[in-house]
Amino acid sequence: MGIVGSQLKPFNATAFHQGKFVEGITEETVKGKWGVFFFYPADFTFVCPTELEDLADIYGELQGLGVEVYSVSTDTHFSHKAWHDTSPAISKINYFMLGDQNHVLSNNFGVLREGVGLADRATFVTDPDGTIQLVEITPEGVGRNAAELLRKIKAAKYWREHPGQVCPAKWEEGAETLAPSIDLVGKI
Repeated sequence: MGIVGSQLKPFNATAFHQGKFVEGITEETVKGKWGVFFFYPADFTFVCPTELEDLADIYGELQGLGVEVYSVSTDTHFSHKAWHDTSPAISKINYFMLGDQNHVLSNNFGVLREGVGLADRATFVTDPDGTIQLVEITPEGVGRNAAELLRKIKAAKYWREHPGQVCPAKWEEGAETLAPSIDLVGKI
């Protein structure tokens, strides 16, 4: 079975979140709302802070949609705090920064680089049932776009809330959707 449609596997992590350490973040505590697991290779690096800042800039809009964000690297929650305290870009973050020094999350999602101990640059979006609905993995030198992630989340939420409707390429909120049927075959 592919990863899309699979369930979150058990984990237990500690996060740095809004100036505090938060223990007991598990697969059960993230259920009930949409979740973004935003893996990146390491704290104190180069592309990573640009992506995390970009995500921080849309965090309020994501929360308004009922989405929580969990950035994840194989660093500790202590490292996340130190980075947050010293980097102007990272200081903007108000979402959870999970430590994955034991590699449970990176292994659960299949993004741990063998022999390196770092996670790939990967994004997973889970629905309120803990089912993985979206996946994006890029090479280390290619940063992600938070605006495109937001668009995809809106499409996934729409699809879940409107059975029988699907969102075509470049779909934006409020645009027309499709109702798959035999009448559409070969006519799009």
